Amino acid sequence: MDVVADDSFEEVEVEPGVFLAQMAAGDEMSIQHLRMAPGGRVPEHSHHHEQVGFVYQGAQTFVLEDGEAVTVEAGESYRLESHEVHAAENRGDDELLAIDIFSPPRPNPDWLE
Repeated sequence: MDVVADDSFEEVEVEPGVFLAQMAAGDEMSIQHLRMAPGGRVPEHSHHHEQVGFVYQGAQTFVLEDGEAVTVEAGESYRLESHEVHAAENRGDDELLAIDIFSPPRPNPDWLE
């Protein structure tokens, strides 16, 4: 068993006001922490990873390929399929905090490549 202490997470600013931190990672999945300031935005992208997540503070709005906006509030979870095109935004006034799990594992942060 591996335990990863929270003081070892390296937070990386991947876009203005958008911070990711790699948490535990294994052979089949990985977990990342997301912190996004009000007005923060992750541009439209897709990845081969299946992604599930949980918002525990604030709200995250996903903008899908067809332009549909889906807002996930604190206490709600979500799933994105492999190769599903999406952007993510914090349209609220509060900082967004969320956890994302990726399968297969996703390095920190490979979508910038």
